[in-house]
Amino acid sequence: MATLFIKNMVCSRCIMAVRNELDKLGLKLKDIRLGEATLEREPAAEEKRKLEEALVALGFQLIDDKKSRLIEKIKNIIIELVHHQDGEIKTNLSELLSSKLHRDYNYLSNLFSEVEGSTIEKYYIAQKIEKVKELLVYDELSLSEIALRLNYSSVAYLSNQFKKVTGLTPSHFKQVKENKRQSLDEV
Repeated sequence: MATLFIKNMVCSRCIMAVRNELDKLGLKLKDIRLGEATLEREPAAEEKRKLEEALVALGFQLIDDKKSRLIEKIKNIIIELVHHQDGEIKTNLSELLSSKLHRDYNYLSNLFSEVEGSTIEKYYIAQKIEKVKELLVYDELSLSEIALRLNYSSVAYLSNQFKKVTGLTPSHFKQVKENKRQSLDEV
């Protein structure tokens, strides 16, 4: 059995794309989730090279070093928390990351900042703002409902953070014809 760590897997379509590439190469999957694919056997050097080429062509990347794997796990937990949870986010991010990764939060925070050049908190806020953009574009929830769903203490706090990150107020963002959302792997 072998576990491959894959950078930029951020959604179910990413999982499908990686699964498809593994199938094309005849590599049998045991399990696949954001950022990880567990194979029934270790791929041969040539299989791994071909897989890496195929993944890079799709915007993914195999990760070999432990620090990069840990950073990718942090990102995937945050993406899962913000974009794939049904209902409200009601958790402390530092406690969640520490418990899921079995590491001290200060270590995770320092490593993330060292490797990414930004903080975990800024990454989390960027993901939340992308989710706010998505929900604004769908136009199904009020700003109050969005604030509640994403665990903002108030609409004013959400609006201030949104403007700080995007340069626009949420209402102005909704009016702009070309609502530019970033793909999650670019946030």
